[in-house]
Amino acid sequence: MVVDTGGVITVSKSKMPSMIERQATAAVEESSAIIFLVDGQAGLTAADVEIADWLRKHYSHKFVILAVNKCESPKKGIMQVSDFWTLGSFSPLPISALSGTGTGELLDLVCSGLDLHEEQDEDYVPAISIVGRPNVGKSSILNALVGEDRTIVSPISGTTRDAIDTEFTGPDGQKFRLIDTAGIRKRAAVASSGSTTEALSVNRAFRAIRRSDVVALVIEAMACITEQDFKIAERIEKEGKGCLIVVNKWDTIPNKNQQSAVYYEQDVREKLRILQWAPIVYATAISGHSVDRVIVAASEVEKERSRRLSTATLNQVVQEALAFKSPPRTRGGKRGRIYYCTQAAIRPPTFVFFVNDANLFPETYRRYMEKQLRKDAGFPGTPIRLLWRNRRKMGKMDGGGGKGSGGRAQLSLKSRGRKLALTS
Repeated sequence: MVVDTGGVITVSKSKMPSMIERQATAAVEESSAIIFLVDGQAGLTAADVEIADWLRKHYSHKFVILAVNKCESPKKGIMQVSDFWTLGSFSPLPISALSGTGTGELLDLVCSGLDLHEEQDEDYVPAISIVGRPNVGKSSILNALVGEDRTIVSPISGTTRDAIDTEFTGPDGQKFRLIDTAGIRKRAAVASSGSTTEALSVNRAFRAIRRSDVVALVIEAMACITEQDFKIAERIEKEGKGCLIVVNKWDTIPNKNQQSAVYYEQDVREKLRILQWAPIVYATAISGHSVDRVIVAASEVEKERSRRLSTATLNQVVQEALAFKSPPRTRGGKRGRIYYCTQAAIRPPTFVFFVNDANLFPETYRRYMEKQLRKDAGFPGTPIRLLWRNRRKMGKMDGGGGKGSGGRAQLSLKSRGRKLALTS
């Protein structure tokens, strides 16, 4: 996590610090590494000296990098950084945010000061938020799962006002944190109601999505998929959260047969295309029927969301996709070329494609590649991210993976709660 701060004029304790300075101080205290940014064109200033003394006095135990910005010329950059050697314990590094010069070295330096291979925290507990429109049975599902009335259930919509956290242990001993949320109505409906409480409740529900690992989107079996359901689905996908769709009150569907679930799923997939990858669970919370499947499905989704593919396996999938369908040519006869692909992150799974020119890969081909990745590698229940990066020509696709990134560094971080503060 990278935190940019406002410009720090002074950090003196003799006067009341400004909001910007308090925010910068909080960022520095929470960070694992600090980039102390100075202006190479302006040269060393009194404020730079004061900030350096402040960092040295209060944060000597932290990893601090002195970056001298606006050093566009490599030759002049050496002269520009010379003044900053007088700051003592900090070694200045010339960079240019404008041209990108030195940013690869800066990233390498940041990485060298962080433990990038930190194991997952042993007390990590996946969070599952239960969201949906009002009165679809979200609280009933939570109560059925934990076996007690932890939240109020009422036919009156809007009973749940806040996001309520409940610890829960599954049948296999896996611990979860369940988050029941307020029903989410259309923004216009919330505004017309004039209820500040409901507006705050909806905001808390969206924040619950942001802090969860898996989202259970609850819809009512007899109700049609609405535009608001689609809006909630968009938010889940945008936040990169795992998701399962829970069709509640399944017992209210009349004259069910073996094909009912098939036809219902087709309708849901058609109207919630953005969640094509999300599994569907049919349940009746009021009687507890099939509610246990919600936790089973959520557990599987969390495993898929945390899964990592080896580069060899990933590039084999990409090679097969390329053999079946090559990138299209442009009108000028140019064709996109994929050198290699690697998985850069999990939660959600993120894949970086190093190519000759990212602009040569239209959106249709990018969707095709995502579809092939899902077909051959799985990842049900989680969105996946495909990033396309330009890279200098380096030969065959499966021969990549070495260096030669043109001064840019690759970074794969698997870290929880780690912050990097940029202070200038």
